[in-house]
Amino acid sequence: MSRPKWALAAILALAAVLYAWGIWAWGWGNSYYTAAARSMSSGFVNFLFGAFDQAGVVTVDKPPFALWPQVVSTWIFGFHGWAVLLPQAVFGVAAVYLLHRTVRMWAGENAALLAALVLALTPITVVINRDNNPDTLLVLFLVAAAYAVTRSIQPEIGAGSATRWLLLAAFLVGCGFNTKMLAAWIVAPALVAAYLVGSTAAWRRRITDTLAAGGVLLVSSLWWVALVDLWPGRRPYIGGSTNGTAFDLVIGYNGLARILGMGGGGPGGMPGDVPAGFPGGQGMSRVMRNVMMGGDPGPGRMFNEAMGGQISWLLPAALVILVGVVLAGRRNADVPAHQRAGWVLWGGWLLVNGLVFSFAGGIFHSYYTTALAPAIAALIGAGVVAAQRVRFGVQGLAVLTAGWALVVVYRSPEWNGWVGPVVIVLAVLAIAAFWVNVRVAALVGVAAMLFTPAVWSVSSAFGPPPANASLPTAGPDSSVELVEMMPPQMAEMAGGNWTNKGYLSDEQRKVLDHATARSGGARITLAVDGGAIMASNFVLNSGRVVIGFGGFMGADPAPTTDELAGWVKRGELRYVLAGRMNIGELTGRGGEASKRMTWVRDNCTVVPREEYGGTTSVLYECR
Repeated sequence: MSRPKWALAAILALAAVLYAWGIWAWGWGNSYYTAAARSMSSGFVNFLFGAFDQAGVVTVDKPPFALWPQVVSTWIFGFHGWAVLLPQAVFGVAAVYLLHRTVRMWAGENAALLAALVLALTPITVVINRDNNPDTLLVLFLVAAAYAVTRSIQPEIGAGSATRWLLLAAFLVGCGFNTKMLAAWIVAPALVAAYLVGSTAAWRRRITDTLAAGGVLLVSSLWWVALVDLWPGRRPYIGGSTNGTAFDLVIGYNGLARILGMGGGGPGGMPGDVPAGFPGGQGMSRVMRNVMMGGDPGPGRMFNEAMGGQISWLLPAALVILVGVVLAGRRNADVPAHQRAGWVLWGGWLLVNGLVFSFAGGIFHSYYTTALAPAIAALIGAGVVAAQRVRFGVQGLAVLTAGWALVVVYRSPEWNGWVGPVVIVLAVLAIAAFWVNVRVAALVGVAAMLFTPAVWSVSSAFGPPPANASLPTAGPDSSVELVEMMPPQMAEMAGGNWTNKGYLSDEQRKVLDHATARSGGARITLAVDGGAIMASNFVLNSGRVVIGFGGFMGADPAPTTDELAGWVKRGELRYVLAGRMNIGELTGRGGEASKRMTWVRDNCTVVPREEYGGTTSVLYECR
C-alpha cells in the first residue's frame, strides 16, 4: 500500500482501539437503552417501536433506529454488555473512514488524514462511541450525508448523478432523524447551502434538486412517525410524549422543549434548577445545571466547565480558520466552486450546530457535542494544510490551541495536569522549528494541537467506566458529584441502587426473588415506581417481565391508574416496588406519577420488610 493508505489504516486502527478496547469492562453501558434492547427481542411490535419493557407498556424516549443494530448484535453474539456496545465502536470507526473520504474529495489527502485523526482523538467522541446512546449512529448518518453532498458537487459529475447523490444525502439525514429526531435536521441548512454553492448545474436545476431532496427528507424522516401514529392495533405508549404520539415527541420533548426549555426540557419534565424543597439545595442546583443542562445557555457554553474538556480543544482554532477563509475569499475569487462549497458545508455545520447547542434552553448533555466533532475535524484538517502557505500559520494555530488547552487543563489540575508543561514545550518547539524545517515545524505544531485531547481520549478509553453511563463524559467525571448529592429518597425508590449501572443491589435481588416466587401466573412480575431508569436493573438481570411506571423518569401517563387497576383486577400484576416518595412528590410536580402511587397506597398493602429482607425499599402487594 501507499503511504497515505498505511496512514489511514493506522488511524482507523487507533480509532478501533480507542472505541472498543476493554468495552467488556464497561458493563451494560446506558442500561436504560440496553434494557430496551433486551425487551425489543421479545416481539415484533416491541422491536418496531422500541419498547422499554417486555410488556410493551412504554417505549424509550427516542426512535428505535440506534437500538435495532444493538438488538441484532445480541441475536448474533448473545445478550452481553459488549455485544450491545460493539455496533457503536463499528459505527465510530466507519464515521472516521467516511470523514476521510469526504475531506479528501474536497481538500486533498493530507487534510483528510488530519481530519480523520482529529475525529478519532476527540475526547467526547471516544467516550460516546464506547457507550450505547444514539449519538454515535447519528454522527455516522450525518457524515455519510456530507459525503453524498460532496460527491454531488464534484466538477466532473453528471447532472443525473449529482441529483441522485443529493437525494441520498437527504435520505441519510432522514435516517438520522429516526435516530435522534430534530437533532439530525440541524445540519440540513449547511448541506443545502453547500450544494447550491458548489453545483455547476443551472440554478433552475439546483432549486429543483433541492426541492426534491426536501421531499425525500420529509418521507425518510417521518415514515416511522406516521407508522406509529396510524398503527391500527395496540402499541406501547411513546415515552416522553404528552399524549402517546410520536408527533408530539418530535415537536415537544425532542423538539421545542430542547430549544426553548418548555416544561423544563428535561426527562419527565425535570428542570435544570432544582425545585424549592428538593433535597440538596443550591449545591444540587449547580451540579444539575452542569451535568444535566451543560451549564447555562449562552455564547460561552461550548467553552465552560461542563463542555470545555469534551469538545472545545480545537474549537478556537477552527473558528480562526473560518475567519481566515472568509477574509481570504474576499481577495481570491478564483477558488473552484466545489472547494468553496466545502468551507460552506463544514463551516455551516459547525456554526449552526454550535449556535443551537450554545443557546438551547432545555435539557442538554455534554455528549451531544460529539455532533460538532466532524465539522471541527474537517476544518482543522483543511485549515492546517492551508495555513502552511502562511508564515507561522500553523504555529499560530498551535499557540492558540495550546493556550486554550492550559485553561481547560488547569480547571481540574488533578486530572492529567502534567500535560500543561508538555503542551507549552511543543508550542515553543513548533515556533523554533520553523527556522530549521517548515515541514517539521508543521508536524510539531499539529502535535501541540492534538496532544492534550489525545491524552484525555486515551485516559478515558483505558480508564474506569463513567460513574453514570447515562451521562458519559471524558476527563473528570462530573456525574460522580451528582450521584453523591442525590437524596436518599431516590435510592429508596429502586431498593438502594438508582445509578443506572445495570446490576442489582442485594436488596433489589431480594425484592425480585420475593415477587417471582409469589406472583403466580401474573403477566407482570414486578412494577417499579420511579420510571424506566429505576426499573432497568431488573429488566437486565432477570427473564421476568418488569415494568417501570411512567417512562424514563416516571412522569409519563403510562400506565394510567385505570390500566393499573385493570391489571390488578385481572391478576396480571401483584407487586409494586416504591419508596416513601415518588418522582412527582420529590419534584413537587405531582401529575400522573403521584396519582399512580396514591392508587397503590390506597389499594395495596405494604409487605413487611422482614418477609423479603428489605431495609430501604417499600414493596406493595396488590390483590
